[in-house]
Amino acid sequence: MNRKTTWFTRFAQLAAATTGRPRTFVLAVAVILVWSFTGPLFGYSDTWQLIINTGTTIITFLMVFVIQNTQNRDTTALHLKIDELIRVTGDARNVLLDLEDLDDEVLQGFRKDYERLAEQDRFVADSNAPAG
Repeated sequence: MNRKTTWFTRFAQLAAATTGRPRTFVLAVAVILVWSFTGPLFGYSDTWQLIINTGTTIITFLMVFVIQNTQNRDTTALHLKIDELIRVTGDARNVLLDLEDLDDEVLQGFRKDYERLAEQDRFVADSNAPAG
């Protein structure tokens, strides 16, 4: 299997791993504290406010793409793993392998089927429960 990844995938993985750590959170809090303590030095000027607004906006904008990339990869990997489990299970309905590609109406139909199955199983379980 080819394990070669793109530069963006490697960057997104590293960024997600780094930004998700407690140290990074503490660093962000420290930056905000330093910025807030410098307010009186700069007279709470528009430039002083613009610095934090611009910095946080840029970081937030870029992190949206990193988070979305990471989420997309994780979701795809999870789908593939579940698809493999469905495929190798003898009694599984292989029609479920591509649910993520189906319309919402079709998905709701499957959901209702499974809700009905769950209700039937609850009824059977309740009727077989020992009297207490």
